[in-house]
Amino acid sequence: MLKDALPMKQGETRAGEALRQLLENIPILQIESIEAQAVAGDWRPDLIARLLVDGRQHLLVCEYKSNGQPRYARSALLELRNYVAQTASQATPIFIAPYISPAVRQLCEEKGVGYLDLEGNARIAFGSVFIERMVAEKPAAEQRELKSLFRPKSAQVLRTMLREPARAWRVTELSEISKVSLGHVSNVRTGLIDREWARASDDGLVLSAPDALLDAWRESYTSPPGERLHFYTPLHGSTLEDAARGALSIDDGTGRAAFASFSAAQWLAPYGRTGTHYFFADEDGLRKLKAALKLAPASKGENVAVIVPKDLELLADTVEPAPGAVCTSPVQTYLDLSIAGERGAEAADHLRRERLSWPR
Repeated sequence: MLKDALPMKQGETRAGEALRQLLENIPILQIESIEAQAVAGDWRPDLIARLLVDGRQHLLVCEYKSNGQPRYARSALLELRNYVAQTASQATPIFIAPYISPAVRQLCEEKGVGYLDLEGNARIAFGSVFIERMVAEKPAAEQRELKSLFRPKSAQVLRTMLREPARAWRVTELSEISKVSLGHVSNVRTGLIDREWARASDDGLVLSAPDALLDAWRESYTSPPGERLHFYTPLHGSTLEDAARGALSIDDGTGRAAFASFSAAQWLAPYGRTGTHYFFADEDGLRKLKAALKLAPASKGENVAVIVPKDLELLADTVEPAPGAVCTSPVQTYLDLSIAGERGAEAADHLRRERLSWPR
């Protein structure tokens, strides 16, 4: 049964119930009690579960955190390990949170700490007992939080940082360069630090795990909202390429366009040509492309695809690897390739090796 040595907070109560439900299904275990602990003075775990395993007593020393992100988990694991080492040799440390990501699960395993989350993911091992359970889906709250980190305004901040991943950024600098409010930059900063994708230094915010950040962005990425248009051009080969570069390089203060997806990858990290040419453009940029490439609408047999994105800041995140060859940035090109089917995934992997490799 669940026994309270002290009144438990709501989160700890849920943690205790989840632990009890997990353990009561293990035939060789008998639950004697699950008790809340005093919090005054020296650090104490939130819960201690007293078990009988084949007639022998064993303790589960548990710490509950309302946020299971790496930033909070790491300190909890340290406290748990220290407590068990100093006061409870016949005990197993357990970290509990509403949701524990795969990265934190791996961290728990590396530190020799069991884990349980309120979504049902669990791994507890001691003696002859081994419990492991995996839930495939991320909780809705976690998915919303991740998506918010990669929405257009937040993405402007991330793209700015990934252009100079070793740089330490002040919040005011990021706000000015990415054209995003100070409040929004601060929210992004918190999200990055909580996941240990960035750290705060004396000089500012520094990306500490750009690869992990890019991995998560890729997993959450969907094609930018906007109008998708398909055309046919009679131009081919170098004639088409020269005409496109001429249109993209026109700087008359109106209209922006850029090579995108496979077409951008040809300039950034050539991998394999496709029969279709890809562009991002605003309305005026589209008019320039139509004129330069002699585009005609096509319902089939198209060889030019243009996205007019709602987020026009995508057209500010460009590079020019050769005169007139204005391309979406390596990060944006990588993301677009990653959702472009099997060939796109292969081209994305090649681009990442060539242009998006950072010291670990």
